[in-house]
Amino acid sequence: MSEFEGLVAVVTGGASGIGLATARQLAARGAKVAVLDLRPGDLPEPLTGFRCDVSSDAEVTAAIDAVVARFGRLDVLVNNAGIGAAGDVTGNGDDEWHRVLDVNVVGMVRLSRAALPHLRRSASASIVNTCSIAAWAGLPQRALYSASKGAVLALTLAMATDHLPDRIRVNCVCPGTADTPWVGRLLDAAADPEAERAALAARQPMGRLVTADEVANAIVYLASPAAASTTGAALAVDGGMYGLRPRGPANN
Repeated sequence: MSEFEGLVAVVTGGASGIGLATARQLAARGAKVAVLDLRPGDLPEPLTGFRCDVSSDAEVTAAIDAVVARFGRLDVLVNNAGIGAAGDVTGNGDDEWHRVLDVNVVGMVRLSRAALPHLRRSASASIVNTCSIAAWAGLPQRALYSASKGAVLALTLAMATDHLPDRIRVNCVCPGTADTPWVGRLLDAAADPEAERAALAARQPMGRLVTADEVANAIVYLASPAAASTTGAALAVDGGMYGLRPRGPANN
């Protein structure tokens, strides 16, 4: 497939997990892909890495300028960079609330703001934000993370409306619990990692964790010209967690 032929895509947080899976799929479908990450490292060809801290407006602006200088244009922005947080509403102090919201929400604002002048010149402009099932489901011990992802969902809808005149589509993907390095670190820190993995899998009706490639498939679809009439959408990739209420394994 080559639906992204001639297009340039930026993927933040693209050096691992969902971001790397997305960057690889975009490249396989013809895009020139710039990976923006704190540690871009040794990326597989043909991906091109750029150092970028999404909490720094100066670094964001410099990275987007460098991408456009390198490739001559910008058509797709995937706002994927984010960090996690655990605990109920008392579990994190003000500094951590500010840090997570700054990365997960304002980071998307910074990237979108820097990219907009270039996206406005594209006939296939698209922004896809990585949101989460936590935006609309009450998950235990995820108050701060859920608040940040709820803001991402609202931001996506507002941006989709604001940029209708620019013909820039804005959508988001809401993964369930995905089998990524970040979730792996959470499991490693649990008292019983295997039991915790089983519990996370069981709360998704399909009975397993989502894969990074499955989330990437959804992101790439929303970013592609094939989704030209889709904007303001929140696509769940969560094993049925959002909408399904099965009675249990014995009744499946």
